[in-house]
Amino acid sequence: MVQNQNGKMNVSSSSPYKASLTREQFLFYEMRSTAKLMCEGLSENKIVERIVDENLFQFPTERSIKGMAKACINRLKLMNDVSLVEAIATQSTDIAKQICLYALMKYNGLVWDFMLTVIGEKYRTQDTTFGRMDLNVFFMRLQEQNDAVSTWSDSTIRKLKQVLTKVLVDNEYLDSTKADHLNPVWLNPILENAIRSNGDVAALPAFNCFS
Repeated sequence: MVQNQNGKMNVSSSSPYKASLTREQFLFYEMRSTAKLMCEGLSENKIVERIVDENLFQFPTERSIKGMAKACINRLKLMNDVSLVEAIATQSTDIAKQICLYALMKYNGLVWDFMLTVIGEKYRTQDTTFGRMDLNVFFMRLQEQNDAVSTWSDSTIRKLKQVLTKVLVDNEYLDSTKADHLNPVWLNPILENAIRSNGDVAALPAFNCFS
């Protein structure tokens, strides 16, 4: 991606930052349901068909169900590891959620960047404070660097901040949306081994892993 004269990254289809996170959020229940169907050996079309026919996601419209089902399938595929899909389907909630977070990071560049440059850096420097200012600085930096992000409305940015905070709560990085410090997290060996096998060692700091 090439910078323009203002020093911002030019918008292109390859921009890693997409605001789709406002609707395609953490989706743990949906990811687990999709992983179970994938483990049954169903084709992608059959998985979507089953999710729609049985209304597994409990969404109001068929279109929204199909969209979320395809998002879940894409996240699961991006991990490129059948054992991780099986773990989401069968392991305890804590382990499955952590793997779902990795899948979301792989799928969404905004989450990847946030988890590494904000959360991973917090753990690296042993700074456990966390608050609105961290989110503000993160988005200000992105808006300065990327034309696509600079066009997002204030309401979109506000929603994304809420979603990212909720992701941290869902994965017990934060005790609540009002918490002002990060909890220590422990990377499950199932996920750590897969991350290393995938060549994604850059992701390890997001899970407080520096070994």
